Amino acid sequence: MAKACALHILVKTQAEAERLKRQLAKGADFGSLAKKHSLCPSGKKGGDLGEFRRGQMVRAFDEVVFKKTILEVHGPVKTQFGFHLIKTLYRN
Repeated sequence: MAKACALHILVKTQAEAERLKRQLAKGADFGSLAKKHSLCPSGKKGGDLGEFRRGQMVRAFDEVVFKKTILEVHGPVKTQFGFHLIKTLYRN
């Protein structure tokens, strides 16, 4: 079963996600932005979701984590929770 570890930042609007993504592109620290802006409880841990299996997250989230380039920030990804910026740390 495929497993991965990812960080994410969850915000209410696409515009906010895009603003944060621009800050990350300029070298802002993912963890610091997650602590400050993320609506998810994982924000307190810098957006760290820990390790999870394929299928444990909503589909749109899984698609990014298990298919897109690792160590790159992807998004905004829309789910029923809001808009995510996702950075996959590793997967197997």
